[in-house]
Amino acid sequence: MLSHKHEIFLEVARQLSFTKASQTLFTSQSAVSKQVKALEEYYKIGLFERLGNSVVLTPAGKLLYDKLLLAKQLQHELHQEFASISTSFSPQVQMMIGASTTISLYVLPPVLSAYLQQNPNTQLTLRNRNSENILKALIEHEIDLGIIEGINKVSNVTYTPFLTDDVVAVRSVRNPLPKAELDLKDLYETPLALREYGSGTLAVLEEALEQQQIKLVDLPVKVRLGGTEALKNFVRVDTCLAFLPRQAVVKELESGELVEVRIRNLKLTRQFNFIQRKGTENNQPYHDFVRYTKRWYSGKE
Repeated sequence: MLSHKHEIFLEVARQLSFTKASQTLFTSQSAVSKQVKALEEYYKIGLFERLGNSVVLTPAGKLLYDKLLLAKQLQHELHQEFASISTSFSPQVQMMIGASTTISLYVLPPVLSAYLQQNPNTQLTLRNRNSENILKALIEHEIDLGIIEGINKVSNVTYTPFLTDDVVAVRSVRNPLPKAELDLKDLYETPLALREYGSGTLAVLEEALEQQQIKLVDLPVKVRLGGTEALKNFVRVDTCLAFLPRQAVVKELESGELVEVRIRNLKLTRQFNFIQRKGTENNQPYHDFVRYTKRWYSGKE
């Protein structure tokens, strides 16, 4: 078992921030600093170099971090093997998961609630970033499981299919657009509001347009907004056309606040994938969480 001090050190090293680590661990910043200082006194060497409000690992800190990651892997394997031979073995579990915006806001909340009710010893932290940054966080060991929209695959990461979803073009009721259905050529004359670079939603749109020999840079993009909610709130009061996940606009389409605009010969479907570092796919509790989440949503279909 890793000591409490080492668990705290690991989180500060992941976040490179005492403040963020304290928030993730649900403890005070002073308590985090105290535990790290105790480790530095034990090893007789500095583990972090303080640079204003941020920190970086010293060579000794990097060595300890790498070794603790290996120890964490062995601990996961040990817990898994003990659980297989002892049904009463139920240790406190901390899970670090990252998910892209659409998944964090609209897909995961109900299944997280159900999962945590069945696993009361689990404490879960969910990070909400765009797909590109979730992939980066996984590779850098900031999280141990990610759920992202379709994105270019990386060799040291495994991708497990989860769900499919549509991206739809929507406009506000105040938008004077006269047509309910557009031709592809109409996009050259239609003001657009889009997600930021690195967004899985944007990547799906860009790829679908390229298949129709249309470059996004040639279209009249008026604004780019970070996050699904920001884009949705903008298009509700503006006259731009926006591309948003259907999951994100179900209520607005039903109420008539937003109107779906069909575009001929443009099919926007994306795949949600679980991502894990190769070699960690069978680590509990992440293996169980993936299986539970897929089963939960298959029962909804």
